[in-house]
Amino acid sequence: MGLDAPLEELLEGVTSEELRGMLVALNIKPPGTRQQRTAAVLHHHGDPECIASMVAKAPPSARELLEHRARSAPRHTDFIVFGAPQPDSRPGERWALDRGLLIRNRHGYGPARMPAEVTLALRGPDWHAPFDPVPPAAEMVSVAAAEVEREAAAAATGFAAHAASVLSVCSSAPPARLKSGGIGARELGRIGKAAQTDDVAVRLVLEAAYSVGLMARDGHLVAPTQKYDAWAAQEPAARFAVLLQAWWNLPLTPSQARDEENRSLPALAGAPPCDGCLQARRGLLTAAARLPEGLGARVAADLGPLVAWHRPLAHLSFQDEAPFATAVREAELLGVIARGSLSPLGEALLAGNAEVLATECQRLLPEATGTARLGSDLTAVVSGTPTASLAELLDATADRETSGMASVWRFSAASIRRALDAGLALDEVSAELTAIAEGPLPQPLSYLIADAARRHGRVRVAPAACVIHGDEPSLLAELATHRGLAPLGLRQLAPTVLVSAGTPDQTLAALRDQGYAPVAEAPDGTVRVERVPPQRAAAVPTPRKPSAKTGGRLTTHKAAEVSEAVDSHAVAARLLAAPPTLPDPDPFGAGGPFGTDTEEIVAGYAKQLTYADVRQLGHALDAGTAIAIEYVSTSGSRTVRTLSRLELDPPYLEAWCHLREAERVFTLSRIHSVMPTGHA
Repeated sequence: MGLDAPLEELLEGVTSEELRGMLVALNIKPPGTRQQRTAAVLHHHGDPECIASMVAKAPPSARELLEHRARSAPRHTDFIVFGAPQPDSRPGERWALDRGLLIRNRHGYGPARMPAEVTLALRGPDWHAPFDPVPPAAEMVSVAAAEVEREAAAAATGFAAHAASVLSVCSSAPPARLKSGGIGARELGRIGKAAQTDDVAVRLVLEAAYSVGLMARDGHLVAPTQKYDAWAAQEPAARFAVLLQAWWNLPLTPSQARDEENRSLPALAGAPPCDGCLQARRGLLTAAARLPEGLGARVAADLGPLVAWHRPLAHLSFQDEAPFATAVREAELLGVIARGSLSPLGEALLAGNAEVLATECQRLLPEATGTARLGSDLTAVVSGTPTASLAELLDATADRETSGMASVWRFSAASIRRALDAGLALDEVSAELTAIAEGPLPQPLSYLIADAARRHGRVRVAPAACVIHGDEPSLLAELATHRGLAPLGLRQLAPTVLVSAGTPDQTLAALRDQGYAPVAEAPDGTVRVERVPPQRAAAVPTPRKPSAKTGGRLTTHKAAEVSEAVDSHAVAARLLAAPPTLPDPDPFGAGGPFGTDTEEIVAGYAKQLTYADVRQLGHALDAGTAIAIEYVSTSGSRTVRTLSRLELDPPYLEAWCHLREAERVFTLSRIHSVMPTGHA
C-alpha cells in the first residue's frame, strides 16, 4: 500500500519539547506531560478531514511536497545510516516537520518520514490499494531442461570457486571493520582484487558465510572461525550447499552496495532484519516456478514484475533500475535462475528440502581438483574448484590472476620469495609443486625457484634499538658476555660492533651501572654533549587588586607599584576613624570582577550571560540551590529549565532537569539567561 509506519510509532523518537512545538504550530494548547502531548497529536492527526483541510491551506511548496509524498512509496531505509544530520533541503519541508505531517529521526539522521495516517488522509476516502487479478505477462522463449541444468551448473561451480577464493583471502588477511560497523569499500575492494572477483560476489559470500558462522568478529577484524576450516576441507558441492541455503534465509539483500542517497554501504553492517528482502527472494522463485514447462523468460529481468504480483510486500532495492533486478542477479549468480527459468537448485530451495538440495548440488557441481597444469609461461591452471590445500599452496607461491570455472595463478620472483619468507625451503617448494603438477616441473619454473632461493637471505635485517661500537675488540667481547648486561640482549655483529635491544638511554644507564664509561653519539657520529639546562619555574602571575578609583573594579597596576604607593599605617588609621557601614551586596557594581572562582569559570564559558546572571549562577553552584535557566539547544529551540543538584564540569553544567525528570548535561555557552526558580 506504500505506507510508512503509524504516527504513534514515529512519535516515539520525538522529544516532549518538539511535541509542544507541534501543538503550538497546530494552534492547540500544549498539555503538561509528554504522554498528554502525544495523545493530543494523535487525536488531531487521527481526523482525515482535519489533515486534508490543513494541507489545503498550506504554502504551495509544502502542499506540493506532501501530496507528492502521499502518492509515492515511503523513502525510509530498512537500515540505519550513520553520518551528518539531514538538512531541511526541500522547500516546504520545515513547515510539514513543525506540524508533525513529516517526522524525522530524533538525531536528525535519514529522510523525513510521513506517518501512515497522514498519507491516507491526503489520498482521500476514495483511494484503494491497487490490485490486478491477472499477473503481468513476460515474453517467453523455449528452453530445454538440459540447457537450464548446464547453465545452472556452470554458475554454481563458478560461485563455489569465487567463495573459496574470497574466504581464503579473508583467512590470510582478515578484513578490518569500520568504526561505525561493517566492512567498508576499501577492504571490499582489497578482497575482490586478491580473489579476482567482483564486488557483488564478495558481498554475497561474506554475508552468507557470516550468517552461518564461517566468519565472526575478532576485535576490530572479521576473521574466519574454526567452522571455516571444516567447511574448506569439504567438497565444492557441500560448500556450495551451505552458502546457498544461507543466502535463501538471509533477512537482507546482501549485494546491495548503495543506499537511496547513492552512498556506499558497508558489508556485515548488522542491518535490522528485512522481511521484504526475504519476500523478494521467495517471490522470484515462486514466479519462476509457475512458468509453463519448457518455457523461460526471454530476459531474466522480466521476472521482476511477476515478483511484485506474487509478493506485494517484497522489498525493492534502491539500486534496482528494473523491478527486483538485484534479486534476479543474485539468483543467476548462484545458479538458482538459469535461462530465465527455475533450475533444479531453485526447485530444491523452494521445496525446503535440505537433502534434495545437497543431492542436486552434488549432481551439478564437479569434485574438487587437486592438481594443476604448470606451464612454461610460469602459469598454473586449475579446472573447476581447487581443493583447499591446492589453493593454499598456489596462493602462497604464485599470484592469482583469474577465478571461476578455471582459475589461473602466475609465478614470479616476488611470489617465490614470499613463499621462502613464509618459511618454505627450496626443496619444499619444488617438492610440493611437483606433487600437484600434472607432469614434471617446467624448466623455466625450476630456474625461477632456484634463482629466487640463491638470492634469498643474502642480506639480513636484524632488530636493534641502538648500536655499541669501539676501538677495542676485547672490550666489546667482554660487554657481550657480561651477565649484568644480559637484559640488553647484546649481540656481536663484528669485533668492534654490538647491537642492543634497549634504547640508547637504557643502554647508557646499564653500562654506567656496571662501571663502564660510555658516551652517546649524535646521528652524524659526533659525541652528544649531555648538558642538562638548569630548571627554572615560570613567572608567578601578579595578583589582581581592586582600585579605589574604579569602585573596586580590577585595574592593571602592578602589585609592587600599589604597595609602594600606600602607607599601611595611614590606611589603618583611616579604617579605625571611619564610621561603621552596612556591607554592599554588590561592591563591584555591574560588570565588575567576580567574587569566587566559580563565577570566574562560569564567566569564561557562558559568554551569553550578563554579569548579574553569572553571579546568580555561581551562587547557585556554590550554595547548592535550585536555579532556572533559559537554554537554546543545537536545533535552535529555546526552553526554560528548572535545575537542581548542580555540578560544574567546564565547559558543561551537569544537573537534574525538572522538565525532563532526569540527569542532563548543558553546555554553558548555550545558557542565555538565569533567573530564580520562582520566575521559571
